[in-house]
This record gives sequence, C-alpha cells and structure tokens, in this order.
Amino acid sequence: MLMRAIACERLKCKGTLIWPAFLLIPIIPVILGCGNYLGNLGLLKSAWYSLWTQVTLFYANFCFAPLIGIYCAFLWRYERFNTCMDALFARPVSYASIYLSKYLMVCFVTALTQLWLAVLYVAAGKCVGLPGLPPAAIFLWIARGAVGGFVLATIQFFFASAVRSFAFPIAAGLVGGVSGLIAAGSQLGIFYPYSLMILGMNANRSEDMLSSHTALFLVLSAGYILLFLAAGISIISRREPQK
Repeated sequence: MLMRAIACERLKCKGTLIWPAFLLIPIIPVILGCGNYLGNLGLLKSAWYSLWTQVTLFYANFCFAPLIGIYCAFLWRYERFNTCMDALFARPVSYASIYLSKYLMVCFVTALTQLWLAVLYVAAGKCVGLPGLPPAAIFLWIARGAVGGFVLATIQFFFASAVRSFAFPIAAGLVGGVSGLIAAGSQLGIFYPYSLMILGMNANRSEDMLSSHTALFLVLSAGYILLFLAAGISIISRREPQK
C-alpha cells in the first residue's frame, strides 16, 4: 500500500513547480560562490576545498533549507484546494501511508538536489580552472548533507501538514538555516536539528567539522526523523473534515 501511495505522489509532482525550483535555485548559490572564489584568489589557496567553502556559504546557509520547504509546501498545496483533503483521507489507505509517501517523496527530491549540487559544483570547478576532480571527502560531505536535509524535510514537512500556509515551511527553512548557522559554531550545535545539515556538509569550512562525531550525527538525525514523523502522523490522524 505504501509503494502505491508513493507512486501516486510521484504522479502528482509531474507538471508542478517543484522541478523548476529543483533545477534553477541551486544554480544561484553556485554562481555566487564562484564569484566569491574568483574575487578572492589571493586568499583562497586550497583549490577545490576553497571553492567548496564559497559555494556552501550560500547554498547550505541560505538556500537548501528554504528549498526543502518549497518541496514540502508543494506536496500539501494541492490537497488544500476545496475538499481535496477529505477525498485524500477517505481513500482506503492508512494515515501513516499517506503521510510517509509524501515525506519520502520530499526526501527523494532532496537527495536529487544534492546530486544536482555535486554536478554543478564539479562543473563550476572546471569553469574556474581547477585541475582534476574534487577530493573524495567533498562527496562524503554532500552525502552527509543529504542526511541532514532529511532531518530538515521531516521538520518542515511537519509544519506543512499542520499549518495551512504555503509560505510557512519556506519561512521556517530560512529562519532555521540562519539559526542553524549560528548554532553550528557552538559546542552543542550538533544537538540543534537545523545545524545537522550545515555540519554534515561542512559548510564554509575546508576541515571536517564533524571529525569523530559522525556516529552521533547519524544517531541524532535518525532520532529527529523518527520524532517528527511520529508527531506528524499523530496530528493528521486527529484531523477534522474540512467545512
């Protein structure tokens, strides 16, 4: 039943603005990062690592979390029209399957976004004249960033399901990204959910911020995902029909 629900959500995403946002928005921080890199060649001497610091300065701190918010908002947007929500929950599908199918679709697009970032980053590096390919560590940081992105997706999907506002999960992503940047600089930053993506991606750093804390990062990520999934399923299970 869950797989059929996922297939249904995939069909709903066709023709929506999720895909233009997915393709176009990540290009902006990459262009800004390249501009910063080329403007500071006298200071940035670590080649691919230096370019990474500049790209993630904009992408991880100001772009990725609001973009995930856009994905979450669109997955609930069309259910808000007229009595579409009542029709959705009248189907012989459990509340958990409906919620999880939408959430997993958000995670799928989030993972694709990280892959798209990797392509853009490599292409940008070649355009600015960097030799060879990026170090393997950077691709690990991109993968860890996807895990942190799943945490953000869980939280912002919870907001999108609970609040009848398209803009709210997007605004939450923007505020969360900035607050996560601030918290990531503290010793307890790893315990703040919006810092997990920034720490995972090693945003604006060339040395690994997680270092020996990767296991804690994964445990906390799994914990936040399970917590907000349970809360979200619980809330929609108690919803009242629309008037």
